[in-house]
Amino acid sequence: MSNIDFIFEEKAADIGNFLVGRLLPFRQKRNIGPFVFIDHMGPAQMTANENLDVGPHPHIGLSTLTFLFEGAVAHKDSLGNDIVIEPGAVNWMTAGKGVVHSERTPDYLRTIDKTMHGLQIWIALPKDLEDMEPNFVHIEAKDLPTWKEEGLDFKLIAGEFEDKKSGVPVYSKLYMIEIKAHEDMTVNLHDRLYGESGLYILEGEVSTNESAFGEKQILITKDAHLCTFDIKAGSTVYLFGGEPFPEERFIYWNFVSSSRDKIEEAKLKWQAQEFPKVPGETDFVPLPVDSFKKG
Repeated sequence: MSNIDFIFEEKAADIGNFLVGRLLPFRQKRNIGPFVFIDHMGPAQMTANENLDVGPHPHIGLSTLTFLFEGAVAHKDSLGNDIVIEPGAVNWMTAGKGVVHSERTPDYLRTIDKTMHGLQIWIALPKDLEDMEPNFVHIEAKDLPTWKEEGLDFKLIAGEFEDKKSGVPVYSKLYMIEIKAHEDMTVNLHDRLYGESGLYILEGEVSTNESAFGEKQILITKDAHLCTFDIKAGSTVYLFGGEPFPEERFIYWNFVSSSRDKIEEAKLKWQAQEFPKVPGETDFVPLPVDSFKKG
């Protein structure tokens, strides 16, 4: 990119059976447009005796986006949804005033070796929609907009880009775009993006101003309108961003809000087990301590 503000290498965090790369937030940058949290899951090689089992846990004030490269996750939520997400599809869950869900290895993979690899993303809701009714949408891979430009393959995972629009029902002006390069070339998105923008390198190499950046690095632009970078053949990168909100966002555990009071209310509500239940689930993830983070 011609206007790099921050360059950030993933910091690893152990989450159950996985090594998760905590991409956002970090000290210098708390959000990119409405994006407030991005985790890179894996890649994790799991044996027949290792499975993902994240019990029911709550969310408020955000939408979650799950996008897998390998493996599968069985999603169940308090709205009654019970679906398996597989590579290339999008799970989009809007928590609004409150939703609870679990994430587990599906039955058909629980007794064999498998790989888990993907992105989990949180997108804050506009202030006037933070208390909206929760909802859930699953978009199959074949239904996402795709197109080619010279030696590049593009996929619009969420939001809007020029005349293209993903079927994911977002609530603010944003984009998440996959770019795959088939040859060494310059990617010039000058005046094609809007708001704030980040570029995450999943594999391969990106360079600008004679500096090269590799896998598991995130680059944040000062001005998305000036986004230009060189990319190596075989690289896969993700562009994400959009218009930032005027209000600050606060994060505690799985809760996101423009109001600290709403987060405190959600904490008490979860401790009292007053959130809606997930059908078929009996356990739950307890409220952690000392995890408050200023958004």
